[in-house]
This record gives sequence, C-alpha cells and structure tokens, in this order.
Amino acid sequence: MTKNREHWGSKLGFIIAAAGSAIGLGNLWRFPTIVGQNGGGAFVLMYLIMVFVIGIPVLIVELMIGRKTQLNGVGAFKMLRPKTPWKYVGVMGIAAGFIILSFYSVIAGWSMSYLFKFLQGTFTGLSPADIAQEFGSLASHPILPVFWHGLFMVLTIGVVILGVDKGIERWSKILMPILFVLMIILCIRSLTLDGALEGVYWLFRPDFASVDFNAVLTALGQVFFSLSIGMGVILTYGSYLSPEENIPGCATYIAFADLGVALLASVAIIPAVFAFGLDPETGPSLIFLTLPAVFQSMPWGSFIGAMFFLLVTIAALTSSISLLETVVAYFIDERKWPRSFATPICGLIIFILGIFSSLSQGPLKDFKIFGLQILDFKDALTANVMLPLGGLLMVIFVGWVMGPKNAIAELETGGNQFALGKVWAFLVRWVLPVAMIIILLSGLLQ
Repeated sequence: MTKNREHWGSKLGFIIAAAGSAIGLGNLWRFPTIVGQNGGGAFVLMYLIMVFVIGIPVLIVELMIGRKTQLNGVGAFKMLRPKTPWKYVGVMGIAAGFIILSFYSVIAGWSMSYLFKFLQGTFTGLSPADIAQEFGSLASHPILPVFWHGLFMVLTIGVVILGVDKGIERWSKILMPILFVLMIILCIRSLTLDGALEGVYWLFRPDFASVDFNAVLTALGQVFFSLSIGMGVILTYGSYLSPEENIPGCATYIAFADLGVALLASVAIIPAVFAFGLDPETGPSLIFLTLPAVFQSMPWGSFIGAMFFLLVTIAALTSSISLLETVVAYFIDERKWPRSFATPICGLIIFILGIFSSLSQGPLKDFKIFGLQILDFKDALTANVMLPLGGLLMVIFVGWVMGPKNAIAELETGGNQFALGKVWAFLVRWVLPVAMIIILLSGLLQ
C-alpha cells in the first residue's frame, strides 16, 4: 500500500461517498423520463438486469484496479504496465474530469439559483411561459451564471480540500441522509396529489411491446453513465480502500443505492407532473421549466420547490466532489503536490473553463463547435466518446492484459471469497467489451 496514503474511515463511509458520486442530476430528470418512454415496469426490469450484468461487473473492475495500485488513474496503469501507452487511459479520465465538472457545475449553479428563487417566492403566480422566461433570463445573463457556477465550485473545493476522511467521507455522511429524507418527503407529497396515480401507472406499467433495441441501448447507456463508469472516479475512490474490503459487495451496494435514488426520484417527480397535466417527457427542462410550474401550483409550493432544489444541489455536490477528487488525486500522486495546493489550483482551472459554459446561453450563444454550443459540445464529447472509450479500455485491460486469474486473486485478498469469480471473468472478457463498443458506436452516431 502506498505510504501515507489517505484511506476511508469506514466501509459505510466509502459506500455512501461512492454512491454519492454516482447519484447526480441524471437520476433526477433523465431516469424518470426514460422509464415512462420505454415500457415502464418492463424497462425497470431490464435496467435491473443490466445493473447486474454490466454495471456491477464494471464497478468491480475499477474498484479492483484502484485498490490494487493505491493510485490515481494515470499512476495505476503506469504501475501495472510501466512504459506502455496504457497510462493514457488514466490521462483521458483526468481530462474527462476537468471537462465534465466545468459544465456540470454550471448546471448545478442554476439549481442553487432556483433554491434561492423559491425561498424568495419568485415563481409565485407565474405562468409556465413566465417561468420559462425566468430561466432564459438566468441562463443568458452575462454575470449571474458565472457567479452561481463559482459559488458551487467553492463548495466543492471546500469539501475536497479537507481530504478523504475528514472531507469527502464526513460530508457524504451528512449530505446523503439529507438527500434520502428530502426524497421520501417529496415522494409522499407527490403521491397525495389528485391524479398522481396516473403518473405512477405511466411510470411502472409493464409494457413489454415498447421494449425494442433502442430501449436496450437506452438502458445500457443509463447504467453506464449513471454509475460514473469510465472516467476513473470509482477507480480513484477504490484506491483509498484497504485490502480487507469486499469489492464485489461494495459494488453491489453502490449500484443499488444509485438505482434506489433513481426510482425514488421517479415517484417524486412524475406523479406530480401528471397531477397538474404537464408533459413528463421534456427531458432536462423537466427540472427548470416543468417542475417549477408544478410547485408554484401547490399549497406551500415555494417551500416544496426550495426542498426539491436543495435536493438537486446536494445530488450535484456529491457528484462534483468525486469529479474534483479524481483530478486532484493525480496531482497529489504524480506531481507530489500537497492537497492544500492541488485542490484550489485544480478548482480554479475548472472554474475558468466553466466560464465559457456559463456564457454559452448568453454572450457566447453564437459560438459553436461542430454545430454545438460550448456546454452541449462538452457534454457530447465526454458522454458519447471519452467515457465509453475509457470504460471499454479498462475492461479490455483487466480481461485480456492483466488477466482474469490475477484479477480474481486481487479480489480475494484479505480472506474474501468471490464465488461468482468465473462468471465475472467471462463477462469482463466477452460480454462487457461488446456492450461498451455498442455504447461507444451509438454515442458516436448520436
């Protein structure tokens, strides 16, 4: 084990932090929408199968590499295969962390802004058109998006600079229970609205006729991106594990925590949307356009709306600290920078990169890369290319370069037994590469 390396204070703390890294904005708007669009309960069943067949095995791959090397993504591959190009898998993950957080924090900043807007009663009495105009004014403003983006980055830096145990783990133990409590309260409120049961039916009706190849691709992509696979986040978190931890068990807990939040979000959001006769298939605008219209129509709507956007901000923060930690860990391990220096420097660079995303809906709206605005280009580049390619190379490395026997031996250190080791090895060598290639090709086509 790397000398003087930080470690998680407890197994529970690690699982909570890793689950927090996976739980983010996508759980709150994308999953509820795609469930209803792709067969309801039939899609949930298929997604659950994908979690077992794809999600958990890939989580095991990343956690195993991280724990074995006790290093960041770049250092891990340099140790396992020195003086080979494999280190660039880690380099791509670090680059993805920079890029993703530079636009993710902008969207999280919008959520923080909405939290304060609801507390101030800004949306009270507004029509859906007025609410859309309010969002447009925020997103296109030359200063406000940069301010909220910067404030969110300050929060992220503040947690990461405290370290793994006293920062990430401690704050995850505080934030994640709050997230679940808020989610349950919102679910109860949503289900008690008149007409809410129609939304529950839309979500979970088992319509197997709607499950086609596109639905399979959607489930594959949702499992892959929802669990933060392919960018080295889980690998980095795994590098702070002790050899005694049971990696397959940890991976299972992380996957089901992520699934649980996605399902709770569906129950909290979609029935309320149906209760007020709005469109549940609006995608990202569900959060910033549709839901504010729902909340302002409710009794105590400003309070409920503030609770929801506090929930969104917490979910975004638990993901953002994992993204920043992935970047910071590289400079601590490879460049020997102290955490107190690496964290604010990396955070500042990401903030500067994010300014361009902040202005992409306003002063820079006409500046496009391959026909996409800056924020959309960053999203497409990472989601459709960098992450699936990173995941593909990781499973190829473990399945064909490191070898299943060596990988299983590492997973069984500390007296752990991996009863499904042979099944996992088969999936890593033959099934996962095919699935990753499909995700990569479909992303490139999109």
